[in-house]
Amino acid sequence: MKKLLQSLISLIAVGTLAACSPQGDQQAMVQKAAAIESSDECHLCGMIISNFSGPKGQSVRKEQGSKVNKFCSTRDMFSYYLEPENKRNVAALYVHDMSKMPWEELNDGHFIDAKKAWYVAGSSKRGAMGETLASFGKKADAQAFATEFGGKVISFAEVDHSVLM
Repeated sequence: MKKLLQSLISLIAVGTLAACSPQGDQQAMVQKAAAIESSDECHLCGMIISNFSGPKGQSVRKEQGSKVNKFCSTRDMFSYYLEPENKRNVAALYVHDMSKMPWEELNDGHFIDAKKAWYVAGSSKRGAMGETLASFGKKADAQAFATEFGGKVISFAEVDHSVLM
């Protein structure tokens, strides 16, 4: 009887902790950037993603079973995301941390949350569609990149259509 009571108390405690967990944390644990396959096409322009250097992007849709849209550049990802009909339907955005990934080498292990990233706009480095936004996990890394390759360091909130032109 004592063991049954202890098991019941443990079960209630675990259930209470799970119920108190914020929904956002559960979603963050479930959603991760998807691997870029050699045949993946950019959701915006249709180009083969792996054929181009520079940072890539991904968006995860709220509906459609958390559909992942992949982009050949951060510029294409933002062009898609900044449209009002898309912005409200995106659950998560991911970009490469270019402080951990060489510009010419695609590595799926270095995706970060795009909303927490720092960007360099207007650098001399080119991506799939020409000028792109270099993305970094740390502001200091973005500043070092801007010092070497030019451009302006901006936050996610500062990215708008004027930055992409």
